[in-house]
Amino acid sequence: MDTEIKLRKAKIEDRDTIWNIIQQSIERRKQDGSTQWQNGYPNLGTVESDIAKGFAHVLTVNNEIAVYAALILNDEPAYSTIEGAWLSDGEFVVVHRIAIDEKFAGQGMTRKLFDHIEDFTRSHGIQSIKVDTNYDNIAMLKILESKGFSYCGEVLLADGMRKAFEKIII
Repeated sequence: MDTEIKLRKAKIEDRDTIWNIIQQSIERRKQDGSTQWQNGYPNLGTVESDIAKGFAHVLTVNNEIAVYAALILNDEPAYSTIEGAWLSDGEFVVVHRIAIDEKFAGQGMTRKLFDHIEDFTRSHGIQSIKVDTNYDNIAMLKILESKGFSYCGEVLLADGMRKAFEKIII
């Protein structure tokens, strides 16, 4: 049987599954010795807000949620001030809060997520994808490099400075 992988908007009935996946990721970051996501963010309210605003997306494998991400169009106030320079100043998709279910970890799902986000971006005629990550999130830094993202500088988010990346899509 072929594996079916799809990106779709999350629904309110996905909330508990998404929150469970995020809690797994918070614990994984803690086990890795990271400070990222260790201060009460993201939380259940974040998930509910993402769903309500239409930002919440899930990557499903045979209809089972494997990965969560918030996709936000043209709106990340912290990105207006960068120590460095973005590659473009056109429309963009911001990717935040990527979290993977433990049972799908190590299967390349985050790379598949980015493939689907690129398709989403292209299909909406949007110029680029912007993303930031913590300095100590080595796995994400490697994924961004492997997916062709360019390091653009640093941005200040509520919980500190982050490395900022962009990839031109069209």
